[in-house]
Amino acid sequence: MSEEAENPSRAEEDFLRHVQEVQQLLTRHRLVEDLLHRQEMPRHGLVENLVQKQNLSELTKKLAAMETAEVARILEALPHNESLVAWELVREERGEAILDELDDALRETLSSLAQQPKRQIMLNAFELHNGRLRQILVESKELLATTTPIWIDLIAPGVEEREWIKEIFDLSLPDPDDLTDLEESARFYIEDESEQVHLHSDFLLDKEDESRNVAVAFVLHRNILFSVRQEELPVFRLQRLRARIQPGYVNDGKDVLLDLYAADVEYSADALEDVYASLEAVGKRVLSTEMTDTEAAKILAAIAAEEDLNGRIRRNVLDTRRAVSFLIRGKFLSRDQMEDARQILRDIESLNVHTAILIDKINI
Repeated sequence: MSEEAENPSRAEEDFLRHVQEVQQLLTRHRLVEDLLHRQEMPRHGLVENLVQKQNLSELTKKLAAMETAEVARILEALPHNESLVAWELVREERGEAILDELDDALRETLSSLAQQPKRQIMLNAFELHNGRLRQILVESKELLATTTPIWIDLIAPGVEEREWIKEIFDLSLPDPDDLTDLEESARFYIEDESEQVHLHSDFLLDKEDESRNVAVAFVLHRNILFSVRQEELPVFRLQRLRARIQPGYVNDGKDVLLDLYAADVEYSADALEDVYASLEAVGKRVLSTEMTDTEAAKILAAIAAEEDLNGRIRRNVLDTRRAVSFLIRGKFLSRDQMEDARQILRDIESLNVHTAILIDKINI
């Protein structure tokens, strides 16, 4: 006869202790998650994120050391929201075996979750706090309704997230799938009745293996900037970092918009420097070696790639120039913002000179 059978009360005590330990880890995880929603400084957020991962890692190890039947009993004993978190940690390797041990109601709930992978919500609201942007990862309509943002940023939003925006802010956002191939007249406009300012711009994405322009929709509505796009962009990461660290960096949604355009020009300039460096390296290879046909083909391919990137940079900054010029003509900006906008245009003109030089260099 097993020890557990001889000592049923002891087995029950062990089980209750395990449930309590799991709940303590889940409580710590939830507390850190709440802190992350209210983070003010990047370093604090980084520390909290590490602590959060440590809690989940510790919980994962604890559940992995338990028998399948015991994990099932713990899932049944936990409150619903906590059982879902624990289930996500065990379903990958032992999901089917655990489901077999559960009661019918919980089995049906968790098996439906297993068949429908959770779509990650990428909606961030940014509030001003002590002169800095405070980022809030929004995962529910209720949380969004409690924010007082100057900027709301959405990456690949679904119908549900766009409905949250419509219900809370009375604003219909475009589907990110419909942002490309817009006519020029539809890229920058003002809605007369609501006085919403709409801009559709391209932002450069320069990766090691590919370079392309990504469409982004902006709406200025009730002094809040809304941005919608299909994927993350380096320019947006840079803007979030600067605004969180530097007090007074932005004061309203128009500041955020202008800084995004300025950062895009800066990012394009960095990409242009890489083009110069790559062409210089290609030139040295041409002058220093006797080339085989294979080597010549590789060099021509490298030149073609840099020519394509240069063209993308040129189109990108010209698109930014149209957007900034639209803002200046619309008289939406304060005096300081007007000066910022003019500086962006001066930087773009400087970049245009360099892209033109590169075109001549490549053609030679």
